[in-house]
Amino acid sequence: MCETVSVNGTGRPAVPGFDAREGPAAEMTPLCRKDESGAFPGGGCTTEPGFARRVLPCNTAEAHRLPDMIKKGRMDMAKIAVLGAGGWGTALAVMADKYGHEVSLWSPFEEEVAMIRRHDEHKKLLPGIPVPPTIDVTGDLRCVSGADLLILAVPSFAVEETAVRLKPLVASRALIANAGKGLQEGTFKRFTQVIADALPDTRVVALSGPSHAEEVGRGVPTSVVSASTDTEAAEQVQELLMNPSLRIYVNTDVIGVELGGALKNVIALAAGICDGLDMGDNTKAALMTRGLAEMARLGVAMGAKADTFAGLAGMGDLIVTCGSMHSRNRRAGILIGQGTPPEQAVKQVGTVEGYLAAGVAWRLSQKMGVVMPITEQCYRVCYEGQPAKEAIKSLMGRPKRHESEIPWL
Repeated sequence: MCETVSVNGTGRPAVPGFDAREGPAAEMTPLCRKDESGAFPGGGCTTEPGFARRVLPCNTAEAHRLPDMIKKGRMDMAKIAVLGAGGWGTALAVMADKYGHEVSLWSPFEEEVAMIRRHDEHKKLLPGIPVPPTIDVTGDLRCVSGADLLILAVPSFAVEETAVRLKPLVASRALIANAGKGLQEGTFKRFTQVIADALPDTRVVALSGPSHAEEVGRGVPTSVVSASTDTEAAEQVQELLMNPSLRIYVNTDVIGVELGGALKNVIALAAGICDGLDMGDNTKAALMTRGLAEMARLGVAMGAKADTFAGLAGMGDLIVTCGSMHSRNRRAGILIGQGTPPEQAVKQVGTVEGYLAAGVAWRLSQKMGVVMPITEQCYRVCYEGQPAKEAIKSLMGRPKRHESEIPWL
């Protein structure tokens, strides 16, 4: 085996992969130290100028496991802590590990940690996608210590609690990317606001867009948005996470990006209800289009830019969530449309953010004085027992309007 070399001067043990801190954008070559005679132990390993400081065992498949790496002029290995070992958190951890980062994946549930370690995959939420042993799956929140990037991928109801628990553990100016989508019950705060309130000395970025965990985990080409009013922070997240299978755009309209991610869940739940009622393509197209319009109306009223809703975090996320069986919102909606009581449908499917968001979004729209008829009907079906067919009748029977009466683009 080759000798170990510290990473970026931190003294942390290296794991298999590469770290191109400088040098040409070319195929990465494993770096091994020469022995006392000046030869490479075991043979076969060579060095390239400018490539550095991440040790590989010679003559093993593991030493050369990373395919082409990122063909960029610079790609530092970072220490990344992913908080939340659900499907989305696990997929992000697998992706970051694949492209050479040192990754921890945290779950507050001992049984979830044990299950992932035992099977080397999340058999319940991400079956068939290996979780490599190079990922530190842990129940110890101290894994965030020294992390270059923290990714919060916990359910909406756990965002504030997790952020509060992090307070004694994270350094000032820590970089945090929130990958969850929703609004806080009661306060109507966006999650970057919730995190910033709990951790005021950190830099918080929203990561959002059309991104099924099942596809990101398999390396399917995906594009998302890194959003913050702190452009440098958003660009750092872009630099750390962007790779050949994940393209990241920067957006300074964090209000629009976060509202798009939260509100599309409600429309996706409604789209599933339409499917459960055996409505056709015409119905779903109308629902998605008018749903996007009411998402944008609320967003603009809250200070977002209208054109953000025509981008990845608006239209893009809406399309993928309304049209795929990967979407738990859609699957729960189908059950509701078929006659399953909403609470039971949610219990069958698991965490359904659209169900949680329907009540928050409806009350927020009332507070802001914004007309959101689809959100209203979704709320009434979920929480007031209104039959789904009656909701369709209510939407189709609304007063006559001009489509451009309330412009948003």
